[in-house]
Amino acid sequence: MSVVLDASALLAYLRQEPGAEVVDRLLAEARMASVNWAEVVQKSLSAGVDVEGMREDLQALGMQVEPFLPADGEQAGRLWALTRPLGLSLGDRACLSLGLRLGLPVLTCDRAWAQLPLEMEIQVLR
Repeated sequence: MSVVLDASALLAYLRQEPGAEVVDRLLAEARMASVNWAEVVQKSLSAGVDVEGMREDLQALGMQVEPFLPADGEQAGRLWALTRPLGLSLGDRACLSLGLRLGLPVLTCDRAWAQLPLEMEIQVLR
């Protein structure tokens, strides 16, 4: 099953946190917005992780990093008013925008996303 990963879901996988096994099963067909990839790299570096070759390793497992298109930016901007009360970030909205564009469910660790009244499938990892 294809799915769009939020940074929190991929980080759970990389850190072997609860839910990592779910991401592992979906990684072969997973997509991630380049904005969310930047977040994964930043958080990994801040934790002292060597990120050299990490993207290539994940891509070898099947994960694809998708470009953040102008239309995704517009969609993320439109989602601001809806997501603001729940505290979603630009990265969160980038993930949702990619899911909407590709017509795929999104996978996140952020429980607040389950409250969003969007016409898309949102799977909360834990």
